[in-house]
This record gives sequence, C-alpha cells and structure tokens, in this order.
Amino acid sequence: MILIGQYDSPFVRRVGIALRLYGIAFTHEPWSAFSDADKVRRYNPLTRVPTLVLDNGDSLIESHIILDYLDSLAPGGQAMFPSAEPARHQALKVAALAMGLGDKAVSLFYERRLHKEVSTVWVERCRTQITDVLGVLETDRAGRDSDYWFGDRIGHADIGVVCVLRFINDAHPGLVTIGGFPALAALSSRLEAMPVFQEISQAFIPPN
Repeated sequence: MILIGQYDSPFVRRVGIALRLYGIAFTHEPWSAFSDADKVRRYNPLTRVPTLVLDNGDSLIESHIILDYLDSLAPGGQAMFPSAEPARHQALKVAALAMGLGDKAVSLFYERRLHKEVSTVWVERCRTQITDVLGVLETDRAGRDSDYWFGDRIGHADIGVVCVLRFINDAHPGLVTIGGFPALAALSSRLEAMPVFQEISQAFIPPN
C-alpha cells in the first residue's frame, strides 16, 4: 500500500498511525496537494490527501473511508472502531467531531493565508465552532474513567482527537488554550509520547 500526504495533516496522520498500529506495511509518499498536485491527481482526481493506494492499484480517498477499509482487515474484535452499540455510534460521533474540528481549522488557516482582507465574521465563526466542539469533547472525555475513550485499547476516536489537537496548536498558535480542556490535554500528552505518534509526525509546513 502507498499512503499519500504529509503528516502535518491530521487526516493523513490518523491513517498513518492506524496503519502502524494494525501492523500493515505501507510506503509513505509525503506529497503536498499543492506543490505535488500533478502526482496526487494521478491517484485521486480530487487532488486531496490522504489517498491510500491499494496493492491492486485501486485508490481509497477520505480518511474515514480509509479507516473503514482498514478495520475490515483487522482480526475479529481488533477493529479500532467498536463493533457493538452504543459504543460504536458514540465513537463515530467523537471521530466525526474531531474531523469536523480539523475541517474548521483548515478553513480558518486558508482564510487568513489566502485572503488579503480577512473576514472577521468568518474567523470568529470558526473560532466559536472550534471552542464549542472542544467543550463537547472535553465533557465527554472527562466523564470516562478508562485509559482510552472507549475502553482499555486505543481507538480511532482517540487518534483523531489527538491528531487534530496537534494540528490546531501548530497551525493556529494561541487560538485555544489547551489547559482549559484538561481531559483532552491529558489524553493528548500521553498519546503524543507513544512511539507510533512520535514516528508518524511532522512539523507543520504551510502550503505555498
């Protein structure tokens, strides 16, 4: 398999970490959707990352679709999204909120980066959405006493939240104070210290 995209993207990083945790061999092509657009487009006409090229030449796009595929390869009971309800829909909700946070953080970055006149209305809207979602995630996480969000094994919900927290901190220094979300901060600190998070990591590189 080939994973296309840079690890400063929370969407690419969550897939890379999942591949490592599943023990699935892959080649990493750290192509940018901007400076390497022609290369990415050969595998994904949307010119977006992550893109996962399978061994048979097919390509999967969008991180949630890729993770669903990887879960289908996991041995029984080892998939990183729970299979039983209500944990399954709860985990899907946490992961969706995390990825929505990532979308908002990316939108906010481009608003500030690409527009000469930045819309203060849009910036404030994004900031409010980000802090509101962090508040919901903080309440959910603080109400659980397990090592990970849904038990004693790491899951996609944990990975997604931590990857997005790293992106927000790197792309928008000072936008939020992580100390105001102690349960999320504790989870992030513990997971970022893990070897797989250290390996599948990259300093933020603003697109040109």
